[in-house]
Amino acid sequence: MNQVIDLLKNHRSIRKFTPESVSKEKLNTIIQAAGSAATSNNIQAYSVINITDNDNRKKLAELAGGQTWVEKSPVFLVFCADLKRSEDVCHYEQKEMAAGYTEQFIVATVDVTLAAENAMVAAESLGLGGVFIGGIRNNPEKVCQLLKMPDYVYPIFGMCLGYPDEKPEQKPRLPVEVTLMEDYYSEDTSYLGKYNEICRDYYQNRTNNSRYDTWTSQISAMMSSPSRTHMKDFLEKKGFGTL
Repeated sequence: MNQVIDLLKNHRSIRKFTPESVSKEKLNTIIQAAGSAATSNNIQAYSVINITDNDNRKKLAELAGGQTWVEKSPVFLVFCADLKRSEDVCHYEQKEMAAGYTEQFIVATVDVTLAAENAMVAAESLGLGGVFIGGIRNNPEKVCQLLKMPDYVYPIFGMCLGYPDEKPEQKPRLPVEVTLMEDYYSEDTSYLGKYNEICRDYYQNRTNNSRYDTWTSQISAMMSSPSRTHMKDFLEKKGFGTL
């Protein structure tokens, strides 16, 4: 329909990059685009850490579950939900921040996620590719120690960026007819069989890591087992409570 929609609809995760570096000018442009995302009440409750130290890159790759592209990508960013700046603002105005509320946690998490999606779209519009790294939450306490994050800041995910050296097949998404509902929530599950067939064909025919799998088997295996159970205690220690 237009270039923006074409760009959005053609997103795919890129994990292999050419050796070409990303200029500081382009990186700054990407972060400026991130900063133009919607933000609750203009709080702008996020920060981005550009990891350039090779030792830190290697440690983060290990902490993220041995994802080598974290170490090798031309750019690796860590996106953080950040309420420390809000605390600083309160102190500037000689007030104490009312910390530990669930709404604050939601605001910061949404803010950083919106900013990160803007960053990825901006990067792709400049000819770059990338992948989000949720594995950064495998051991968030060590990540915080490594990157010297204070209370009221937590790492939500990383982002590898660079010039693509691969063009993987695009993973099929749920059709609009499933995700777009009208007036009321729909509990219809009749789409599952057909979507399983689509995903099974994708997994069997893709170039790399071909396997027999379906969407329901993959998601049910993931969602029927506890995942990253350390996150609740970690977030409370960092000041993101559930009041």
